[in-house]
Amino acid sequence: MSGFSITATNLEWIKGKKDDPEDLCLHGHAIAKIGNEILEYDATVSATALYLLKSITEDHIIDKENQMLPCCGFAMYLKDDGSGDVFICGCPNGIDWSVIHENGNIKLITESGKETIISLEEYKKEVFKFADSIENFYNICTKKIMPADEQERNAYIAFWNEWHRRRNS
Repeated sequence: MSGFSITATNLEWIKGKKDDPEDLCLHGHAIAKIGNEILEYDATVSATALYLLKSITEDHIIDKENQMLPCCGFAMYLKDDGSGDVFICGCPNGIDWSVIHENGNIKLITESGKETIISLEEYKKEVFKFADSIENFYNICTKKIMPADEQERNAYIAFWNEWHRRRNS
C-alpha cells in the first residue's frame, strides 16, 4: 500500500459548471491519503497540481506558502526572479502538509505532525497521475478564452509553461 495518494472528484469551474471557457482555475473535491491520514477539501485543484509538481524538486513547508489543497487561487502573477514560474495568490483557507526531500526520499508531514516517508519515484508517480488527470479535464473542456488583461494572460501562459516544464522534466 502506498504512503501517499491524491485524487480529485467533482471537477468543475467556480460557478459549478462542467465547462466554462472564461474560468481559468479548476476546482474539485481533493482527497489526499498520507500515511494513515485522509485529508479532504474542496480545493482549487489546478493550483494543487502545480504545487505538487513543484514539490518534486523543491521542499514545501507548511505555512511558508500557499496550502497544498488551497481554497482558492484568485490571482496568478509571473514571478520577477527570471524563473518563468508563477505565484498563485489565495486566501488563508485550505489544508497543508510539508514535503521535504531526504536522501532520495520524500518526507510528508501533515498539520497534525504525523510523518510518512516514501521514495521520490513513488511520489513522482502519484503527482504525475494527479496532474495528468487535472490537465485531461482541461483538455476535454472548451478551449479557454485568454484574459484581455496582459498580466493575467501572461501569468496563465506561464502557469502552463511551468506545469509542462515540471511535468516533462
